[in-house]
Amino acid sequence: MIREFIYKYYIDPIANGEAYTLVDTLTYALILVIAVFLIYRWMQHAGITFDRRLVLASLPWVVFGGLARVIEDTGMLSAPWRYLLITPLIFFVIFFLAVVTLYLCHRYLGEERGFRAYGWTGILTSCIALLILLWFGITSTHLAVDIPVIILGIAALSSLALWVLLRYVFRWEFVVDRLYQVLIAGHMLDASATSYGIDLHPLGYVEQHVVGSHLIEMTGTGFAMFPLKLLVLIPGIYVLELYRREESATSFWHLIVLAMIVVGLAPGVRDMVRMMLYV
Repeated sequence: MIREFIYKYYIDPIANGEAYTLVDTLTYALILVIAVFLIYRWMQHAGITFDRRLVLASLPWVVFGGLARVIEDTGMLSAPWRYLLITPLIFFVIFFLAVVTLYLCHRYLGEERGFRAYGWTGILTSCIALLILLWFGITSTHLAVDIPVIILGIAALSSLALWVLLRYVFRWEFVVDRLYQVLIAGHMLDASATSYGIDLHPLGYVEQHVVGSHLIEMTGTGFAMFPLKLLVLIPGIYVLELYRREESATSFWHLIVLAMIVVGLAPGVRDMVRMMLYV
């Protein structure tokens, strides 16, 4: 009974690339919450300050995660190695690589230089992954460079519109903070890529997440992702700011912000590049 349950909701969806269910979605959300807390405790023990510098230095690793996921989408890897780059296993793989790099850089270079080395390592790995994907596109499939231009344009306009709403209509002065701007941009990229893929891309992609797929089915358009993002982002940013004022921008606050950026930016990058390659 337990074996069948595990295979039905966790192993088979990964192996067969099936859409998410309510069961595995809630499970992975719980794992994310627990992981954030454990990371926080480990960093306290290791003496690593999780601050604005570290959040920004981690962004290339988030991009690398999205690009690595596309490498699996292309079929370049065979089983069992490809399973390591399928959600949710890819989160653990990228997390392990990033944490080991961060620890080594921090230990041997100190905090300031270590953070910079950690960030540049993320940039290097992202560039290598992108070059692999571009080579694959040129030699094996399409390379539609106009698609990321369009998606990034939609993301930029929607990010600006949301930021203007929060800053001048809601009068939230705190959204001038660069981290909030990155958070908004990451999720608007995700919404833009999903909307384009479902409504405009010739291959007609589908949304795999439970809430998003049901909303799209109800409305008949992928652009329903934008109001869904607003329903999550606006109260989320408000609660984040309340917590920051209470806790004086602790390491845990920065870690939560990074976690929220990851769940928007990483799939946004993955979907955009995947559509560029027609895979």
